[in-house]
Amino acid sequence: MPEDALIGIVPDEDLPNVLTLAMSLNYQRNAYTLWQSVAHAYQDEGTRWIFRPLAASAGDREELRSALLRHRVALQPNRHPEIWQKVAQGISDFSPDGSVAGMLESVDYDIAALIDLMQVRRKSSFPYLSGPKIFHYWLYVLESYAGISWKSRELITIAPDTHILQASVQLGLCSEKVLNGSTSDRQEVASAWETALKGSDFAPIDVHTPLWLWSRAGFPPLVGQSC
Repeated sequence: MPEDALIGIVPDEDLPNVLTLAMSLNYQRNAYTLWQSVAHAYQDEGTRWIFRPLAASAGDREELRSALLRHRVALQPNRHPEIWQKVAQGISDFSPDGSVAGMLESVDYDIAALIDLMQVRRKSSFPYLSGPKIFHYWLYVLESYAGISWKSRELITIAPDTHILQASVQLGLCSEKVLNGSTSDRQEVASAWETALKGSDFAPIDVHTPLWLWSRAGFPPLVGQSC
């Protein structure tokens, strides 16, 4: 997966901060390129500070802009530094030590409490990251890469990005109209997977990675599937 670019580069204790801040930039780009840029920025001692929420929230906006653009972590010179700083401030506001780990600990790693914080009470503090598409994938990424163990894990729905929409149609789970990609279309896909997996040992987010990779590969035949 694209986030594998951080393996062996970002130490475990820094992964929650790095993953969270990088995912706040709306993900409307090639994911592999994004995470390679993030890895380069972390390796650069001159730009590593951008991944520390307290430093990013209190830093000079021009310095933050320069640091984010140096390795193309940010592509939009005005909007992306603004979002980065706002999310860094949101993290700092709800963390005793100004870290993502501290914010998660403050809600006792409970997804229900995190939803209330980031998608209801302080939604404006977490632009893009609080949206249903990125929020649920962010929870999954923190679990997969940072080893976070969630309470209320069943609340993680599938993250209905373009690849998930396409794979859901390919499998006949949803009609092609969901490919329009509206908010209601994405909700329909998320609901369809919740229904399909109800009573199984899987949460909807568990099928995200295989579906994403299958779509990105152009839907090669599944094992045991005739050509």
